[in-house]
Amino acid sequence: MYKKVIDENNIVLQAEFDNKWDAIRACGKILVEQGYVSEEYVEDMIEREKVATVYIGNLLALPHGVANSENHIYYSGISFIQVPKGVSFGEDTAYLMVGIAGKDGTHIEILSNIALACCELDTVELLRNTKDKRTIIDIFSKINEVS
Repeated sequence: MYKKVIDENNIVLQAEFDNKWDAIRACGKILVEQGYVSEEYVEDMIEREKVATVYIGNLLALPHGVANSENHIYYSGISFIQVPKGVSFGEDTAYLMVGIAGKDGTHIEILSNIALACCELDTVELLRNTKDKRTIIDIFSKINEVS
């Protein structure tokens, strides 16, 4: 079965979180509910943040699993959560949360596509402020080409 890496069901706009842990869990919950990963993967995402922050700069956090997390991934997919008021990652604030689950070695390719899409602050601001899920899908269109 083929499953798109991102579609409208993977996107949440205008979310608010009290802390980074809730934001990371929300990214994982989308992936679970859409059938990309098992519940265990959400805990792997939490563990990743404990080991090394998933905040990467440019107002963006990329929650993902740890070594051997692939055992909990059914399909490659991403979740996207827009957090207009931001969520604290220590001294940094993330306004965009992109949860990543990469199956069969697609993790790096997905990360590369996200990094390319988000390297320009103008694009990050568009993602941060848009009210249209289609805009987000268009910006990340190359991700759905990941096999």
